[in-house]
Amino acid sequence: MFDDPVLRSVAAPVHDFDRELRQLVKSLTATMRAGAGRAGLAAPQIGEPVRVVVYSYDGKSGHLVNPRLELSERRVTADEACLSAPGVWWPLERSYMVTARGRDMFGKPVTVRALGVLARVLQHETDHLDGVLFSDHLEAAERERFLAEALPT
Repeated sequence: MFDDPVLRSVAAPVHDFDRELRQLVKSLTATMRAGAGRAGLAAPQIGEPVRVVVYSYDGKSGHLVNPRLELSERRVTADEACLSAPGVWWPLERSYMVTARGRDMFGKPVTVRALGVLARVLQHETDHLDGVLFSDHLEAAERERFLAEALPT
């Protein structure tokens, strides 16, 4: 959940492209697809502190190991949510377009170019690999309002 310390840790790079990694990608994909509206998931969200994300939106799906993002200067604001804070949507500004580079589960280079929602998903999930939650991008007062709704006492 949103207040779990593992979500604040920087995930380790993947060095071994082995059976264990392939099983993790399969598990992430199955977990992502298990719920309605899930467009992405990062390994730290299921307690695995490694740099792996999966995504699926509008007919584009896949995974990235050790992703690096190139962000466009054009930015847009749209509602965003996180599986770690179920049911809470909040407006957030992000880059409209990204180029994501990384590797697949076999170690082969992968490049994903994404616009709009998929670009937002890739930014959101990559943030999780760096211990960043989307609420960290909000100004202090907005973050307080978000946390009050996401983590009611």
